[in-house]
Amino acid sequence: MSSETPYDEHFVSWFRAVTPYINAFRGKTFVIAFGGKAVASEFIKTLAYDVNLLASLGIRLVLVHGARPQIEEELREKNIESKYHRGYRITDAETLDCVLDAVGSVYLEIEAMLSQGLPNTPMANSRIRVITGNFITGQPIGVLDGIDMHYAGKVRKVDGEGIKAQLGLGNIVLLNCEGPSPTGEIFNLQMEEVAESVACTLKADKLVYLTDSPGVTDRDGQLLDAMTADEASQLSRDADWLTADIVRYLPCAIRSARAGVGRVHLIGFGPDGTLLRELFTHDGVGTVITRESLENIREAKPDDIAALIALIEPMEQEGILVQRPRELLEREVEQFSVMFHDDIMVGCAALYKHSDEEAELACLAVSPEHREWGYGEQLMERIIRRARAIGIKRLFVLTTRTEHWFVERGFKLGTVDDLPAEKRDMYNYQRRSKVLFRNI
Repeated sequence: MSSETPYDEHFVSWFRAVTPYINAFRGKTFVIAFGGKAVASEFIKTLAYDVNLLASLGIRLVLVHGARPQIEEELREKNIESKYHRGYRITDAETLDCVLDAVGSVYLEIEAMLSQGLPNTPMANSRIRVITGNFITGQPIGVLDGIDMHYAGKVRKVDGEGIKAQLGLGNIVLLNCEGPSPTGEIFNLQMEEVAESVACTLKADKLVYLTDSPGVTDRDGQLLDAMTADEASQLSRDADWLTADIVRYLPCAIRSARAGVGRVHLIGFGPDGTLLRELFTHDGVGTVITRESLENIREAKPDDIAALIALIEPMEQEGILVQRPRELLEREVEQFSVMFHDDIMVGCAALYKHSDEEAELACLAVSPEHREWGYGEQLMERIIRRARAIGIKRLFVLTTRTEHWFVERGFKLGTVDDLPAEKRDMYNYQRRSKVLFRNI
C-alpha cells in the first residue's frame, strides 16, 4: 500500500477541520432532546455510539426523551380516546396510567441501549454512566379555556445544582417527560418544554432537538441553516408548511435562545451521523437559532492579527493579494473590518484614506468556502459606510482577479493616472492591477 492515498489526505483534512470544535466543546454542556418517533427509528441504535463519543471528548450531556407515539399505542390498546387541547394532552387518571407505562418502557429501552457498551470497537470497554433522578418538579396546568387538563402539567422547577453535580462527576443525565409534584402526584409534561427548562436553567451551551425534519424550512422547502430568535418568531406566525415536530419545538427553541442558551439546533434524526455532522462541521446539516446573528462584522482589533494572517496568507501566496508583513498588519489593523461566522473569521477588508475625499478599498478577502454567501458584498458595504462617515466621496480599488465583480457593484474602470499621487507613485507595474473607482 502506498504511504499516502486520497483517503489519507481526506482523513487528515477532516481531522484538522474538527479539531477546533473538539477543543471548543470540552467542558461545555449540551442538552439533547428527542421524541418517541426518534426512539422508534434507526437513530436509537447509533445513539450509544454518538453519546459515548461526545462524552469521551469531555462534553457534559443531558438527554431528554419523549414518548408521544408510544403513549398513543398504549391508549389504542386500552381503547382510550386520545384528546389534546392547545397542544397539550388531556391526561385523566386512565390516560396517566398509559403515559407512565409508555414513558417507563421507553426510558428502560434507552438506558439499556446506553449501558450495552460499544462492542467490536476500540471503545468496547468504555462505560457510559447514566443517571436519572427527581431533577424535574411538575405542576398542573389546571383548567385551560374551561377544560380540565387533569394530570397534564408544566415544569415548575429544575434542580440545576443537582444536575450539575452529576455532570461534574462525568455522568450522563437522562430525563423523561414525567414531573412529580411536592405533593406526590405525577404530571405528564411535554418533552420539548422539559428540554427547554433544563437548558435555560443550566445556561447550556447547546440545546439540540432531533426532529422529523432536516430543520426549519421556508415555504419552498429550502432549509434555513441559521436564524435569529426574532427571525424564527416571525416565520412561526404563519408557517403552515412546517412538520409536527418543528411546530412543537420551534417556540421552545426561540424562548431558549432569548433566555441565554448559546445555540439551539433543530436537526433530523433520520440519516445516521446527523448529530455529529451538525456539531462538528462548519456549515452543519440543520437549523441553528441564536439570540443574535451568527454573522458579525466589526472593526479589527490587535487580537485578530493571527486570524487575519491565516485568512489572507493563502491568497497572498496565490498572488491574489499583495503581501503584507506581519509588522505592517499590526500597525494598520485598525484600518480593517472583519467578518465572523460562528466566531470564525471568514472575511476582511481595509479602508486607507488618501485625501479628504478619496480612499482605497483594499485587501477585500473571503475564505473560499464562504464566497457564495454574500460576505464580500457585506464587507464592501461596511467599508463604504465607514468611508462616508469620514467624508470620503470616492473609493478606488486595485485588483488583478476580480475586476468584473467590482464592475457589477458600481465600480468603473480607470487608469493609473487617475490615482492619488501617493498611490500612483507606489503602483506596481509588474502586477498590472486594474484600477477601478466608485463615487459614494
